[in-house]
Amino acid sequence: MKNYRKAQKKVDVSVGESVRILRELQEMSQNELAHITGIPQSTISAIENDRVKLGIERAKVFARALKCHPAVLVFPGWDVEAESAA
Repeated sequence: MKNYRKAQKKVDVSVGESVRILRELQEMSQNELAHITGIPQSTISAIENDRVKLGIERAKVFARALKCHPAVLVFPGWDVEAESAA
């Protein structure tokens, strides 16, 4: 394990960017996500561009649609090791 190098965070991701990244990784359009979630496409666009806050309730809806934990969306830059050591 001497050659093991700990991964380092290279990019900061906003909440909106995390929604967009997960949506695109699943090859889903904003319109498709809107259809699945019932959240208007214009609101999804505003969230992805950080003009509108995601909020906990919408995070839960998006998490179900994007098959992830809501915390992945709400806390995209959370460093578990740093926070657990505090």
